[in-house]
Amino acid sequence: MDMAMMRLRREDPRVVGSFRLHRRLGAGGMGVVYLGSDRRGQRVALKVIRPDLAEDQEFRSRFAREVSAARRIRGGCTARLVAADLEAERPWFATQYVPGPSLHDKVAEEGPLPAAEVASVGAALSEGLVAVHEAGVVHRDLKPSNILLSPKGPRIIDFGIAWATGASTLTHVGTAVGSPGFLAPEQVRGATVTPATDVFSLGATLAYASTADSPFGHGSSEVMLYRVVHEEAHLHGVPDALAPLLRACLAKDPDERPSTLQLSMRLKEIAAREAQGLSDSRPPVQRVREREAQELPTGRLTERYTERLVERGSMGERGSQSRTAGGSGSGSGSSVSRSGSPRSTGSSPRTGGSTGGSSPRSGGPSARNGGSSSRTGGSSSRTGGSRPPQPRGTGRTGGGRQPAGGRTTSAGRRPANPRLLRQRLIVFVVVTLIVALGIAAAQQL
Repeated sequence: MDMAMMRLRREDPRVVGSFRLHRRLGAGGMGVVYLGSDRRGQRVALKVIRPDLAEDQEFRSRFAREVSAARRIRGGCTARLVAADLEAERPWFATQYVPGPSLHDKVAEEGPLPAAEVASVGAALSEGLVAVHEAGVVHRDLKPSNILLSPKGPRIIDFGIAWATGASTLTHVGTAVGSPGFLAPEQVRGATVTPATDVFSLGATLAYASTADSPFGHGSSEVMLYRVVHEEAHLHGVPDALAPLLRACLAKDPDERPSTLQLSMRLKEIAAREAQGLSDSRPPVQRVREREAQELPTGRLTERYTERLVERGSMGERGSQSRTAGGSGSGSGSSVSRSGSPRSTGSSPRTGGSTGGSSPRSGGPSARNGGSSSRTGGSSSRTGGSRPPQPRGTGRTGGGRQPAGGRTTSAGRRPANPRLLRQRLIVFVVVTLIVALGIAAAQQL
């Protein structure tokens, strides 16, 4: 049913019940839907039943039962029933007006939706169907045009042909009610509808959202109904993350389909995983760092850190010599502060990588400190596992970079500073103890 607004026609009523009608929202097999409002300004979608159906007493009685059941539906994924008059010359009912395009219109205009969005919409819809089925109602006509994408999430509309659980899908003239291509096989055969009927329709709807095409192709109503009963759904183009689940929803046997609750939980998992996959557009260094952080409980990160620590310890003296020759202080165990006095680094595994000249987050030298304490024995375990050891002296400084602002210290030029050696010895002992405790804790996990 087309939900685009159109002006009222001459034959359309201007007032129905306590609602004033403003526009046509569309027309379907059961009647015409109008945009209306009450005296308080609340907007509603009001459907007036066709005159020929209004004269059918069997239809009136069934319609009355279903409107009564629809009043019991609770949940934020459906358009709430506001009012109804089942005794009017032309029965009508009004539901909360939902702004936003239908799923059909969005896909037609913008193309297939990403897997994460399809899974998110499907999870919300299946959760809404849980509330519908708990009220003893089966929608029976779930399709892209009956799903509105409101700012607050998807909403299921048009319960006009919904029947109570256990009702037949056939009208008094023996024709199936619903939309070819989205009907379940049991509806086509005239068998009893169950909540699994809506699961089939939801699976076909999500397949359409993923491919912008019906899983049963195109053709006349008879051809489409035959395919639904006898042929497998075509899911070419459906993302791999969704295809197995949608195929299960489109099983010919209702007992082989997942329940709405199972479907909701599974789609939530897929939506979360696919959203995480979309975030992999982050820089490669950040993705590698996160993967290595996940390895921490296994102890492999600690082992790599220990290897680097031994390597750095053997290169410590050479780093001191290159610092003296180049006058830059890079590769030393101290970092020149703004006041020009040497500052001890690596006093703890958390501060060892943050006060030095190489930031573990940016991966480059710090212009503020001019030195790189993350290359000393006091580097943190976080930076130790995220980057392989760098050669000293010229690898990052480009041949002896001066401290920021040209500041130098006499301590930075002495080849043997007793105070510096004591600091480095203390740092080495502290870090060795921390690494040993880390390895012991990892082995106990």
